[in-house]
Amino acid sequence: MYEGEWKRGKASGKGKFSWPSGATYEGEFKSGRMEGFGTFVGSDGDTYRGAWISDRKQGFGQKRYANGDLYEGWWKRNVQDGHGRYVWRNGNEYVGEWKNGVINGKGALVWANGNRYEGQWENGVPKGHGVMKIQHRLLWGENLNGARKRSSVDGRGSVNEKSFPRICIWESEGEAGDITCDIIDNVEASMFYRDGTTSDCEDSRRKSPCCFSTEVKRPGETISKGHKNYDLMLNLQLGIRYSVGKEASTLRELKQTDFDPKEKFWTRFPPEGSKITPPHQSVEFRWKDYCPVVFRHLRKLFQVDPADYMLAICGDDALRELSSPGKSGSIFYLTQDDRFMIKTVKKSEVKVLIRMLRSYYQHVSRYENSFVTKFYGVHCVKPIGGQKIRFIVMGNLFCSEYPIHRRFDLKGSSHGRTTDKPEEDIDETTTLKDLDLNFVFRVQRNWFQELIKQIELDCEFLEAEKIMDYSLLVGIHFRDDTPCDKMGLSPFLLRTGNRDSYQNEKLMRGYRFLEAELQDRDRVKSGRKSLIRLGANMPARAERVARRSDFDQYTTAGISHLTPYRCGETYDVILYFGIIDILQDYDISKKLEHAYKSLQVDPTSISAVDPKLYSKRFRDFVGRIFIEER
Repeated sequence: MYEGEWKRGKASGKGKFSWPSGATYEGEFKSGRMEGFGTFVGSDGDTYRGAWISDRKQGFGQKRYANGDLYEGWWKRNVQDGHGRYVWRNGNEYVGEWKNGVINGKGALVWANGNRYEGQWENGVPKGHGVMKIQHRLLWGENLNGARKRSSVDGRGSVNEKSFPRICIWESEGEAGDITCDIIDNVEASMFYRDGTTSDCEDSRRKSPCCFSTEVKRPGETISKGHKNYDLMLNLQLGIRYSVGKEASTLRELKQTDFDPKEKFWTRFPPEGSKITPPHQSVEFRWKDYCPVVFRHLRKLFQVDPADYMLAICGDDALRELSSPGKSGSIFYLTQDDRFMIKTVKKSEVKVLIRMLRSYYQHVSRYENSFVTKFYGVHCVKPIGGQKIRFIVMGNLFCSEYPIHRRFDLKGSSHGRTTDKPEEDIDETTTLKDLDLNFVFRVQRNWFQELIKQIELDCEFLEAEKIMDYSLLVGIHFRDDTPCDKMGLSPFLLRTGNRDSYQNEKLMRGYRFLEAELQDRDRVKSGRKSLIRLGANMPARAERVARRSDFDQYTTAGISHLTPYRCGETYDVILYFGIIDILQDYDISKKLEHAYKSLQVDPTSISAVDPKLYSKRFRDFVGRIFIEER
């Protein structure tokens, strides 16, 4: 039975159709067929809400199954096809590609207990290369045939609740073939050069909370219902899920027009849903994508899998809101897996990024080890009756299996470059500044040369784009067996020693560096990704020096030598660093700031200087805090 609008004797417009079985459809019709947006409730209790074409589910839609399962994503001819997210009633979740109604292509399966498989799928089972991150260790059989593989991926099997997180990297020859599985601890995976063995790392983990600790304070406040920015978080997640999901088609070549500042698209998200957007519990909002094809290419260039990206930002886990470490007033959001950072930005910053996007793309394509921020997307949310909120999605430099004990935001200037927190309030989440820095970092010769060369290239790029006021963000993990609560601003009663002990230490240090590189090289030869790279997981020695604020001696360029007083204390560290805040050009506001502050302090000591001087000062400063190990 049909009730609704008609046109030329056929159901057209909005209406409702009921079948004798009890099934119903309510929504849009065209020429007597279900077409447009509508809700179908089956006689078995399944409910589909989404797009239709010629009586078939086609486009974006959400289906809730009677057994409690949920699928939301793209459909084609009544079956799942394209990007989609399936949540089982037991809490397991898959995000990735589908074909003809089955899991097929790249995707990530996450069990309710935290175990996670990422890789290629074919006809519903893993095939080819994949990585399984195991939070609770699964017991693997002696021989893993095709049936065993399926049961493993379904999450069945014994679980050891007390096991440490592990990573299983496998290669499969197909249904009838064997699986090659190499299981390593996350701690061991993050840094091989400790000593090259698992057992010693287990010992060091027991005696030193600084080797690996799950108790290190995580920055940020989880955004739950009732939080003032809860609706904004939902809008971000809905928008990104829509943007990534609709890109399931084959990636085409970039065109000149893809970089056009006018290449942006608005999409309306009503609470009741539309032909292309799902229903939601938030207020109605509009969503804008800037240069979406370019950022899709960038995500591929940076090896970010679409399913992984969507799951991290749009999964069931809420984002964490961070307090802004700077003066910009921006809000920062961090995904629960720490991989991605979302930052609200000003309109002027979006304009700068879009203006230099072509040059940025060329630079990061040419120099894969570039230190400049990795950008994954630029978007805008506008709630009905509200203001536009623009934000960028970027990589988090401090995504690491190891806790970051100290973090510094370094510009190479001195005026106002110290933390405003009292020493007793400083912890591992505090971002310290130039005058708080009391280390120089010694790195192996090959790494040092690569580092300085890349800094030069990145600064040349930023100078050419007339960018200034950027920073080198540095994160330090101390590998020495010192309790984490002594890693404050004045820690370090570790090693001073005599000359003989220093020589022995130097030999051992060289052995550890060599061990690290050899094992990392073996990983690359075996076809696996290198763990040690420029700016991430880098082995180094931190040598303590007097803080700049302690002696306040500056060169004519406003830069400290950082060498008037050395304590002789050194620490084995792991470094993470990159260049951030690259969206400030030398505009009229910065020129006025420079003129005003120059009347009060040394003009070379302030951050607001022209891009050419800023670039030179920044490079000189980096050359002073990083030293070649001899």
